[in-house]
Amino acid sequence: MSGRRGVARDGVGGGLLVAGTTSDAGKSVVTAGICRWLARQGVRVAPFKAQNMSLNSYVTRDGAEIGRAQAMQAAAARVEPTALMNPVLLKPGSDRTSQVVLLGKPVGEMSARGYFGRPGGGPGGATPYASRREELLGTVTECLAELRRTHDVVICEGAGSPAEINLRRTDIVNMGIARAGRLPVVVVGDIDRGGVFASFFGTTALLSKEDQALIAGYLVNKFRGDVSLLEPGLDMLKGITGRPTLGVLPFAHGLGIDEEDGLRVSLRGAVRESVVAPPHGADVLRVAVAAVPLMSNFTDVDALAAEPGVVVRFVDRPEELADADLVVLPGTRGTVRALEWLRERGLADAIRRRAAEGRPVLGICGGFQMLGERIEDEVESRAGTVDGLGLLPVRVRFAADKTLARPSGEALGEPVEGYEIHHGVAEVGGGEPFLDGCRVGPVWGTHWHGSLESDGFRRAFLRRVAADAGRAFVPAPDTSFAALREEQLDRLGDLIEEHADTDALWRLIENGVPEGLPFVPPGAP
Repeated sequence: MSGRRGVARDGVGGGLLVAGTTSDAGKSVVTAGICRWLARQGVRVAPFKAQNMSLNSYVTRDGAEIGRAQAMQAAAARVEPTALMNPVLLKPGSDRTSQVVLLGKPVGEMSARGYFGRPGGGPGGATPYASRREELLGTVTECLAELRRTHDVVICEGAGSPAEINLRRTDIVNMGIARAGRLPVVVVGDIDRGGVFASFFGTTALLSKEDQALIAGYLVNKFRGDVSLLEPGLDMLKGITGRPTLGVLPFAHGLGIDEEDGLRVSLRGAVRESVVAPPHGADVLRVAVAAVPLMSNFTDVDALAAEPGVVVRFVDRPEELADADLVVLPGTRGTVRALEWLRERGLADAIRRRAAEGRPVLGICGGFQMLGERIEDEVESRAGTVDGLGLLPVRVRFAADKTLARPSGEALGEPVEGYEIHHGVAEVGGGEPFLDGCRVGPVWGTHWHGSLESDGFRRAFLRRVAADAGRAFVPAPDTSFAALREEQLDRLGDLIEEHADTDALWRLIENGVPEGLPFVPPGAP
């Protein structure tokens, strides 16, 4: 099948939408796997997600902010990520409000009701959400069309479930974009949660006749055991829906792919550690990451976890810092709120004590801001002037404009690259320079996300941490984070190539929506 091209008629690239029965069903992973499978065959493929809600984001080379999952999928496709791939990004600031990022730039804060709207009549029957939905749908449709003009194939990812019937009228990311682009839809279900057959059937049966006409098949994800035991159920599912199952993907450990949703703080006690090799030195190095509210870009610590002998865990109690060799304060969408949380839980005092004892602390972005002396915030929390932890000679003032940048430089004698996403402007009044921030004794702070992915710098930093912590830890001399990422993306491509019906996927990509797909009652309310 090498060299095959998924190009539809009239020079418009082929396409496919990967939807899911639930959030975390595996849409991002499947999308990345299909992108890598196609890219390995020489197909010019691009990922696309019309609307993403995530606190894990990334900055493109031209300064646009998009979801990290789409940046990861672009890497799987072996293309440079752009704002076209994620035109709408929602970054939650609370349970009810989000910052809206449109084509890579923030355009304001909005409540869920203000964004999604509520059915109801205005003058002449018009509703605010209807006009907003049409405007956004027009934008995302144009982005998708541009990607299809410049690529052989575009693999789109949905969000949540297409059967969220309360949101269908404002949907631009599931059936809304599928209808606009005439995209065949493959629905992914997580069988590890149980109830996958009911989920597939229910998802289909709750859609309108027009939406159902685009549902081309199903993909089972995270299966453990003998597939032959599942096959009778798959046959019955086809009998009652008229749609085939296009693959059964096995449960795969240690994929390490960028999570999409930093709003879920169910990470307390979660451990990220390298299983590639044993420690290079005599000791392991223990890293504790404070699981602060609205934690963002916690993927920064994945580069630490990739080092043999480094164990990373997320914590929310001061007692859990006792055996940590390094404490990381990560980024957050709510710096002042996270600072209050640290104080309420006793973590602020514990961090101050360890700093006084000469034990290492690293703050990244919002974590860096919390380590300073003072925060003036009339933008994010509107809390006014708030005292920081006082461990770094830094004063932070929140600006209305967001800094989005891809800086590079040198630290600890090694080249470093990173990216910046923040409203806080830091005035550094002393200490030893460290990237854009500073270091005082064992306390380090910077706005740069992604700096630890620079291999030489990461090793140099870990050597300093080990020395300060009194550990006989030695970084492995040959760990390449970029190479490990490539291996993980290749594993995703292998999952699709080995366990999905790739001939059927090709037919959907090249020929579009199959004719004659049956309606499954009752349909949309």
